[in-house]
Amino acid sequence: MDKKQWQQKGVGHRQRLRDKFLEQGIAAFSDAEIIELLLTFGTPRSDCKVAARTALKACGSLPAVLDAPAAVLNGIKGIGPKNIFALQFIQGVARRYLHQRVIGRTYIHSSREVSDYLIHLMRGLEHEVFTVVYLDAAHAILDSEILSEGTITVNTVYPRELVKAALAKNASGLIIAHNHPSGSLEPSSQDRKLTRTLYLVCSFMQIQLHDHLIIGEGETTYSFADHGLMTEIRNDCKSLLDQTT
Repeated sequence: MDKKQWQQKGVGHRQRLRDKFLEQGIAAFSDAEIIELLLTFGTPRSDCKVAARTALKACGSLPAVLDAPAAVLNGIKGIGPKNIFALQFIQGVARRYLHQRVIGRTYIHSSREVSDYLIHLMRGLEHEVFTVVYLDAAHAILDSEILSEGTITVNTVYPRELVKAALAKNASGLIIAHNHPSGSLEPSSQDRKLTRTLYLVCSFMQIQLHDHLIIGEGETTYSFADHGLMTEIRNDCKSLLDQTT
């Protein structure tokens, strides 16, 4: 097969992938095919099949490929700067889409969407980040933002900064979340101490802290509320709060 025939075969293969998506949707694609098609956005004249399979094998999953830093992707044969741009751009688009999709939704009816957004935002990071979801009095989502980066403790997440940000958003309630790069979902003593401190401080300002989520690897999360820890904290703090009202 000469070069011209090889190029024509590659063009036909890529067109078949596009047609397959238009006719059957993303569910008909394997993870390798998704990565392959994304890579072709960066180098439309290149055969990206082998590079896609190599990336999937090296990283372990489709989310891990999208989350992978440029230095890791650059070490995979067949993936260059233009391919990396394509992968990182689609990752950025997905994050913005998920963020904007939850704004205005009622948290009690869309907690799964919020979790999906936080998982996509925080999964795969090599350092801890502290994210806040702001709610109004009807539990509608006002906004979300990363408020702190680095090891999450009471010494790095300043309660006054959280309250200041919540008041600026005119928030009546909060959901807080941070990731565990180690993958462990078990809340540490620092996680518990931080949650209790923030619950107390927010309560003094008539702001309700509804939940603290820990984001692990893959699609895993740990909810303080679902495991009864928010109720435990609320009961522990009740007598102290009653003395101030």
